[in-house]
Amino acid sequence: MTERVLWITGGGSGMGAASARSAAANGWSVILSGRRVEQLERVAADIVAAGGRADVLPLDVQDSAAIVTARDTLLARHGRIDALVHAAGCNAPNRRWDDQTIDAFRAIVDTNLTAVAAVIDAALPSLRESSGVAVVISSYAGWTFQPGAGVAYSASKTALGSLVRTLNQQEAPQGVRATHLCPGDVATDFLEQRPQVPGESARAAMLSPEDIARTVDFVIDAPQHVRVDEMVLSPLSQR
Repeated sequence: MTERVLWITGGGSGMGAASARSAAANGWSVILSGRRVEQLERVAADIVAAGGRADVLPLDVQDSAAIVTARDTLLARHGRIDALVHAAGCNAPNRRWDDQTIDAFRAIVDTNLTAVAAVIDAALPSLRESSGVAVVISSYAGWTFQPGAGVAYSASKTALGSLVRTLNQQEAPQGVRATHLCPGDVATDFLEQRPQVPGESARAAMLSPEDIARTVDFVIDAPQHVRVDEMVLSPLSQR
């Protein structure tokens, strides 16, 4: 049986880590990328202990040259990329025009938008060869306006919808598919970046990272003739 290789950015925690564990349980060889090596190695160790296959490939997605190097290393080790899940992202507590800085704006857009384009661009030749699929984990704010999400975050996540649409429109003849996945509130460490950090009762009503992982599984395990252009996943309490 041919090895199925999944590259996950932001794979050390939250939705990326949950997606890695779930995909590995379904037979994927998971390549974990992110900045925090210890967390990546912890997730990889969990996967291997459960009988799965995982490899660690540290990466700062804001470094375009490092993305290409990581891609080359991945291909040297595994020979192919069948799926890509981009789960890396950031925000900041200062989210308004009257308290944000333009440097912080650039950092958020670079991580949430430019880095996604750079990783997809690096993986695209291999995805063409495998008729592969890319899952861009965006946000509820990328699907509909959310006043509290912030200027930079909202702009960057909304733009991901267009990024995925152009990819699907232009790369369909090569068999490449992409999904703009827009989760509502998810109980992860990402909540620590909010101006008011939610408490335990609020988190209990949110989606779990495992909810997102099951959705990612549905997309990456779909037949090659099936494309999920956009998916919105929200907790019952989402407003």
